[in-house]
Amino acid sequence: MVVIVFRSRLRQGVENEIAEAGQRMYELASSMPGFISYKDFVAEDGENAAIVEFESLETLAAWRDHVDHKVVQQQGRDKFFAEYRIQVCTPVRVSEFVWAGAKG
Repeated sequence: MVVIVFRSRLRQGVENEIAEAGQRMYELASSMPGFISYKDFVAEDGENAAIVEFESLETLAAWRDHVDHKVVQQQGRDKFFAEYRIQVCTPVRVSEFVWAGAKG
């Protein structure tokens, strides 16, 4: 498994447009072989963080290099993001706990 941490800050006034692009990219990414999950969060200071999981570096590379994703990557640099940082990680250890009474 590969975990991608994408931290970013948006330029002012792009929230609606990036939301539309983000929805299209989620639909495309989630249909790609090897896609596992995507979650995003917004911190109180305005920083966004997305955590994405793919099965392997190869399936991640296919997503990274997808022609439609490349177009939106360029839009991100040209008009959406004030800054971003991408970290590609491989888990060293995974532990899980699920309470028997959890609803899911």
